[in-house]
Amino acid sequence: MKVLGISGSLRAGSYNTMALRAAQKLAPAGMEIEVASIAEVPLYNDDVRAAGEPAPVSALKAKVRAADGILLVTPEFNFSIPGVLKNTLDWLSRPPEPPFAGKPVAIMGVSPGPVGTARVQYDLRKVLVFLDAFTVNKPEVFINNCASKFDASGNFTDEAGSRFIGDLLVSLQKLKARLG
Repeated sequence: MKVLGISGSLRAGSYNTMALRAAQKLAPAGMEIEVASIAEVPLYNDDVRAAGEPAPVSALKAKVRAADGILLVTPEFNFSIPGVLKNTLDWLSRPPEPPFAGKPVAIMGVSPGPVGTARVQYDLRKVLVFLDAFTVNKPEVFINNCASKFDASGNFTDEAGSRFIGDLLVSLQKLKARLG
């Protein structure tokens, strides 16, 4: 199963990007996770889209379309979706051929706070409904107090969190199998 992983953070030292890298290592047998950057996706402007879809958007759409599943790993900004991720999803939702339709999607997030991205994940699920994606319902992976769960090299050190991530990826595999 080919999974496309997208981090909702552009920060070089992003805990969410580190968690995405941890997911790559925790992927079950038969799953490969490729990480895609959203750093080059321009601000959404329908005039720009009407004049011709920007190359970074077309390239990302092609990667989403080619993937068997998607893993979104995102921080929570102001109780909701970070602007860069929402902007990317806005681009990906537009014609031609929106690539999320019928696609299985898993969501997880990392936060320095005690709630661990619960609010952003609920908002993200609403957006994914509009995109006609199928989201993994359980387990929900909310990694809180993240500074204590990564070592100086950026490795994820939380055993319980690792089990949740592994279980989430297995659930993504199962959802893909059910969808065909």
